[in-house]
Amino acid sequence: MKTVIELLHEGARKYGNSPYLGEKTSEHYETTSFIAADRLSLAFGAALAIRGFVAGECISILSEGKTSWVIGEFGILKAGCISVPLSTKLSLEELVFRLDHSESRAILVSENHFQKVASILSSVTKKPLVICISEKTKNMETLVAKTSLTLEKDFFYYADLLIEGQKALDTALNENKPLVDGKNIRQAMQDRESAIQPDDTVTISYTSGTTGNPKGIMLTHQNYLHNAENSAQIVEVKTGWKSLIMLPLDHSFAHTVGIYIFLRNGVTMYFVDARGGPLASLRNLPKNLSEVNPDFLLTVPALSGNFMKKMIHGVAEKGALVNGIFERGVQAGIARAGNGFNKPSLVTRLISFFPWALAKVLVFPKLSKVFGTDIKFCVGGGALLEIKQQEFFNAIGVPVYQGYGLTENAPIICANSAKRHKFGTSGVIIPNLDVRIMKEDGTESSPGEKGQIVTRGGSVMKGYFKNAEATKETLRDGWLWSGDLGYIDEDGFLVVTGREKALLIAADGEKYSPETIEEAIINTSKYINQVMAYNNQCKFTSALVTVNAAAIKQAITMGAIPMGKTEEEKIKAVLSAIKDDMLAFTTHPDYRSLPAQWRPASFALISSPFDESNGLINSTLKLVRHKVCEFYKNKIDEVYAAEVADIYTKGNRQAVQELALY
Repeated sequence: MKTVIELLHEGARKYGNSPYLGEKTSEHYETTSFIAADRLSLAFGAALAIRGFVAGECISILSEGKTSWVIGEFGILKAGCISVPLSTKLSLEELVFRLDHSESRAILVSENHFQKVASILSSVTKKPLVICISEKTKNMETLVAKTSLTLEKDFFYYADLLIEGQKALDTALNENKPLVDGKNIRQAMQDRESAIQPDDTVTISYTSGTTGNPKGIMLTHQNYLHNAENSAQIVEVKTGWKSLIMLPLDHSFAHTVGIYIFLRNGVTMYFVDARGGPLASLRNLPKNLSEVNPDFLLTVPALSGNFMKKMIHGVAEKGALVNGIFERGVQAGIARAGNGFNKPSLVTRLISFFPWALAKVLVFPKLSKVFGTDIKFCVGGGALLEIKQQEFFNAIGVPVYQGYGLTENAPIICANSAKRHKFGTSGVIIPNLDVRIMKEDGTESSPGEKGQIVTRGGSVMKGYFKNAEATKETLRDGWLWSGDLGYIDEDGFLVVTGREKALLIAADGEKYSPETIEEAIINTSKYINQVMAYNNQCKFTSALVTVNAAAIKQAITMGAIPMGKTEEEKIKAVLSAIKDDMLAFTTHPDYRSLPAQWRPASFALISSPFDESNGLINSTLKLVRHKVCEFYKNKIDEVYAAEVADIYTKGNRQAVQELALY
């Protein structure tokens, strides 16, 4: 098997009319079989070919998870084109950049995101064809009428293209009319598929780079097939199982697992009902879980953490008796499991048996029903899952197994599973992937010794699109240098300890370049000397800052920072002034478009500069991010201790006094 298209053909052959994709309609979930997905994607690909799309051209997709998303992408590939999955959370400027950089000739978009696309069409260098992959609705017709788009000219409905493509394919059976590439459409589509090679690009997935400009990760047919085949050896999912996809399909984890591993193993992928937008998705999630009754789920820490908090709160409301059984049961379950790999002593298991067994009978089943009655486990990706979540969900009987990967690795590198897991680790490395831990001096680390994670194998990306310099920096002699730090423990589990490149990672797994924010702050600030933006799957972004004490003293003297009479008032005045100064970029024309999610909501004030003496900056005066995080771990912990943004922490108050500003 050399292409993911062949994987689709094989899925259609093996699983036939069994459901592959499921989408909520007004009353119930409608499913599309493996055979139908293969047939419909050919029709869509044929329609693209008829309309002049040629091999190697890019077509973007901006939509929540839908049946037409998956079929649309396979149609793009069958036409010989390249898919560019886009995050629905992109700002307008970010969307324009990706469309221009990829030179996308078309964009598939859902009704929920049509207005965003329509608003930027005049800003794109080459205006793409717009294809709506949602149903025809009166609302959609109204939205289109408000734009300059013309139906059947530069705007099309996916459903109409399916009909057009299928009609052409059917006609080609009875006549030899040349439509594409000088051949009838069926022969042309067969020839296009035959011409596809394992090293041809399937997707260009954009992620943020350390320069602030996103990089387009080129993943090939070989990359996806290698990752799907070998990842499936670690986390086993069975034919006939069902899953509700809660993650966006542009997310590399959901893309590989949901589209390719499910296709390989005969698993049905259902989508959360997103009609009405993101808020509707959140409202519909509990009901959809009940309707689909999944066997397993893909999740990110933000989702599973939200479930955990709601469960704990819900049980607490049942009263002291039930809550006591629950809390003792959870603690007993954690004790009985040990770290998941090394089991505790027989004495520990005996002592913990009764409180665990009581909760297992009276409380835990009601909690697990949140996920349905058939749930076996969840797999967490996108960001590191804190150990307390791993222990909690294992205790109540719905384990969440942590995995780790990079989009550049298509993406899975390792994972925990039911048959082999260890809490606090990211799991065992998938077969046929070489992983090394490299020290800063270029030598390989010993077992248990921390270094940078590097990988080599069939999953490793082709390179960064139109960015040879970044490709050369990341791919060295066939090895992918991840920028992540970790070590392999004595039992063969990979432990990820931090990010050397330190991309900001939100609670939902979205990533952003810290340099973008830091540049904005430094270029607009009056008082801040140094800044390091921080977000490691947290609810908000923060920053570690050092300040120009002389500039603040002068501002106080000149009355630019109004000071109160008491020490408390003076400290608060200084901290408020620093925050306002830190966020001055939000009104600057060059920086005000930076996404609100990544603007620091709080900060930790550091009273002495980052310098070479403590190793926090290198010889070129660049921050050594992982060392700053380690050195100021207590400061960072204090910022997030209350789980709300608060600049008046004890540490910040103390730092103001140490600076002697007044």
